Amino acid sequence: MLYIDTPRWPAHGRLWAHLVSDVSAAELHAFAELIGAPRRAFERDHYDVPADRARVAVWLGARLVPSREIVDRLVAAGLRRPRYLSASAGQKKPAQGLFRRED
Repeated sequence: MLYIDTPRWPAHGRLWAHLVSDVSAAELHAFAELIGAPRRAFERDHYDVPADRARVAVWLGARLVPSREIVDRLVAAGLRRPRYLSASAGQKKPAQGLFRRED
């Protein structure tokens, strides 16, 4: 199953949501591709998704859940990847141009 929280995380003039799977990273990557999320929007165990793509994700079947449930689902499925285990720990990822605006 795929889960997404309400877009409420501000960055780069937009609101962002988190998209996760409680099944596998493969399911998450396939769904992210379906909604047009580039692979560079993937961060350890979730995708950062702008509000317009979040609506598409829900329309395509992602379940809208509270932010706290996102982490709970990842932990329960054994898919949570803490930052300290990441190869890019301590580095900021470039966020400019993750998604094209459809204004």
